[in-house]
Amino acid sequence: GGCRDVISGLPEALCCHILSFLPTKEAASTSVLSKNWRYLFAFVPNLDFDDSVYLNPEKEKKIPTSPRDFMAMIDERENRISTSFMDFVDRVLALQGNSPIHKFSLKVRDGVDPVGINSWIDNVLERGVSNLDLDIGLESEFLLSSKIYLSKTLVRLKLKFGYSPTLDVEDVHLPKLKTLYLDPVHFEKHGVGLTKLLSGCHMLEDLVLDDISWFIWDFASVSVTTLKRLTFCWGERGENAKSVSLDTPNLVYLKFTDTIADKYPKVNFDSLVEAHIDLRMSEEQMGLTHFLEEASFEDLQIHYSEGHGENDLVGNATAFIMGICNVKILSLSANTLQVLTYSCEAIPLFNNLTHLTIESNPEVGWQSLPGLLKNSPNLETLVFQGLLHKAMDRCGDVCLCKPCEEGIPSCLSSSPVKVLKIQKFGEIGDYYDDMEKQREQIKYFLETMPNLEQMILYYNTPIDEDVIEASRQLERL
Repeated sequence: GGCRDVISGLPEALCCHILSFLPTKEAASTSVLSKNWRYLFAFVPNLDFDDSVYLNPEKEKKIPTSPRDFMAMIDERENRISTSFMDFVDRVLALQGNSPIHKFSLKVRDGVDPVGINSWIDNVLERGVSNLDLDIGLESEFLLSSKIYLSKTLVRLKLKFGYSPTLDVEDVHLPKLKTLYLDPVHFEKHGVGLTKLLSGCHMLEDLVLDDISWFIWDFASVSVTTLKRLTFCWGERGENAKSVSLDTPNLVYLKFTDTIADKYPKVNFDSLVEAHIDLRMSEEQMGLTHFLEEASFEDLQIHYSEGHGENDLVGNATAFIMGICNVKILSLSANTLQVLTYSCEAIPLFNNLTHLTIESNPEVGWQSLPGLLKNSPNLETLVFQGLLHKAMDRCGDVCLCKPCEEGIPSCLSSSPVKVLKIQKFGEIGDYYDDMEKQREQIKYFLETMPNLEQMILYYNTPIDEDVIEASRQLERL
């Protein structure tokens, strides 16, 4: 009738495999279970160290009575915690000796010795680590071990930093690396540094560049023929990058968030299947756009008399937009709709596009939508993330901002779309009649889209009664 220890009877290799899914501190705690478990965790192929688990020290024996005493207590506690954490990592690595290692994950905050961090990295590199995940939150400058760029075994490398370190890339040879994640880092030689790093990754398939400030560089280039997935995100609107080249002929997935570059010398996305684009104008360009939308006739005449043309672009994203025209699944932010309106010479033909998602914003008009829908002859599914947008005279015939001219058919009348999805239906903006406008827009879609087979509404109203009332009114359409 007593409980039987089933796990201890399992083969050691299987026990090690089970322990590899635990944070290393928890795996180490199993050593007290029995003699069989005492050193078992030392052979675990995955190590996961996180200094935050040491941030719950015992209650202080003496309560500080002044700000000075309080700060001294905090400093003493941090020193004690970092020393304890470093001793633990040192002991585990020493206990493992030269045994092979698959994954090494390290998350540390300020207070841990940078020299110790690099010695740990060198240790696992020498033991053939294939998955290296570093989250270094030091507040001081940190120079990463150069050995990391010459690993013959790394398959996945993730570098995440609090205080952006400077990567001084010289020799790079990462013959097996398939996944590279950088967030955020500075390159000693800016665009040259990134180019050199990527040139040494001959098998790279997945690249994430998060919070990389390449707008301060003379040029930025991502040229990797093996790349299949690319994510780039620069969250601040800020300034325009000077030059961005993207030569990735085998890329199938793209997620791109950036301010328009001054130029795009090369954009090669020939194999692209899915793209999520949030391309936006700089603050200065936004100011000019706002002026063009809100200025009086007299102010516009003065603007044009100063040498500005009526059809002048606000920035030029034409090359980038042309580069994604082979895509099949496309998601565009409201910012990108604005870019299509003011920063694109012409909307290209999206012959392969079957699924399009549009984000709406009450501050952005739909001027570019008619051209986009007309140039998507094989579109089957259209998704609106909200219907609220800025009413503009040039919104065309996709919406009801401006009554359609008599005898001129809507671009929706030739739309091939079979499935229409409306997300955030019922959201309320700044106007009392927003709900009524959305119902009228739904009615307009139903009346003008001849191939529509299915319409799906995702309600976003704060009150249940609103959903019921909206449903009743839609049933009468």
